[in-house]
Amino acid sequence: MGNMDGKTVEELSSTECHQWYKKFMTECPSGQLTLYEFKQFFGLKNLSPAANKYVEQMFETFDFNKDGYIDFMEYVAALSLVLKGKVDQKLRWYFKLYDVDGNGCIDRGELLNIFKAIRAINRCNETMSAEEFTNMVFDKIDINGDGELSLEEFMEGVQKDEMLLEILTRSLDLTHIVRLIQNDGKNPHEAEQEAKAAQ
Repeated sequence: MGNMDGKTVEELSSTECHQWYKKFMTECPSGQLTLYEFKQFFGLKNLSPAANKYVEQMFETFDFNKDGYIDFMEYVAALSLVLKGKVDQKLRWYFKLYDVDGNGCIDRGELLNIFKAIRAINRCNETMSAEEFTNMVFDKIDINGDGELSLEEFMEGVQKDEMLLEILTRSLDLTHIVRLIQNDGKNPHEAEQEAKAAQ
């Protein structure tokens, strides 16, 4: 807990930690975030069943000790991994996220469902459909052609392919969430308006 693949809280600036702690404790005074609070925390409302399943999967990957809650240390470790982690750390996390049934492999269905859900939440403006992306991933990196990607195939394949890496990184870009945290839950436009009014 508090440490994920060598990424520690110490690597964050004290300002970032303070902002994240303030947001966390405002939204979750008990210090333990439930799945319901997690959705509220990130403003995830009226989700489709696929998007809802993705959020549940994301919650489970952030709940490192599997106690059904995300505490502050898990929250910081998760955010710092997603925002500041090295490429291989992020890829391992993406793999864990995509591997919905936890069998150590990603199949086409898992990748397609998660990718559709990610797009619904992040409102990506990708020109390629989720189906086309899924087919491209398997065409390029399913080396043995068994219809499943092992962690090794996924890690090596994505790291060797700039385009795949770029699309994955862009689709899972959570910087808008960080902006919300930094602006106390307001979008950047609202925060700017308030700052002008205060002058």
